Amino acid sequence: MKFLDHLEEWLVTLLMGGATTIIFVSVAHRYLAGTSIPLLQDWLLSLNFGWAQELCIIMFVWMAKFGAAYGVRTGIHVGVDVLINRMDDRWRAKFIVFGLLAGALFTGVVASLGGHFVWENGAHHAYLQLLGMDFGDVPEGPTTPDLEWPTWMVYSAIPLGSGLMCFRFMQVTFNFLRSGELPHHDHGHVDGLEDETPPVDLDVYAMDDNLHPHDLKHTPLGVDKPEGK
Repeated sequence: MKFLDHLEEWLVTLLMGGATTIIFVSVAHRYLAGTSIPLLQDWLLSLNFGWAQELCIIMFVWMAKFGAAYGVRTGIHVGVDVLINRMDDRWRAKFIVFGLLAGALFTGVVASLGGHFVWENGAHHAYLQLLGMDFGDVPEGPTTPDLEWPTWMVYSAIPLGSGLMCFRFMQVTFNFLRSGELPHHDHGHVDGLEDETPPVDLDVYAMDDNLHPHDLKHTPLGVDKPEGK
């Protein structure tokens, strides 16, 4: 299941990039449409960006749900573990497993209830329509005000995001039982930047020309130190 290792990052990156682009274009359109430039102003006024705010809200909701699953996998969710960390290893492990399984149970229940709500809110109708079957008295479901999308598509973030969280809880539990380690996130680490430790014997305050650092420890014997050092 290596394709799931970075699923949350891909989804959140795509949604965040899309929302940022839509907001930028919408704001630029709003201000440029007020300029009195012939032809350009008429063309901009003919464009309708009334849907942009609603779409960005939907995208941020989806980001939050999948970002929560990312938090479970990487261990960045806030937890009160002062008491647990004072226990011996045997009891500490039991309480950690209990907490992880409780999280899996909760998110699993939310995913199940969310899936039932989405199904009854119009997904059932869409499924029958896709298969070309008779709808009967199955309701089509409401739509969003601006985009006029079926709301079941928007609410699908609940069962999908919560279901992924449940899977991540189970994954963390399995890895903990196997290795005894929990995912830990370093809040001071920035991806893409490596920590560079300067050499121990480098005196960064010793300068030959007020520009380049001078290594005092490895100055050859018989060589005069820089003037003023």
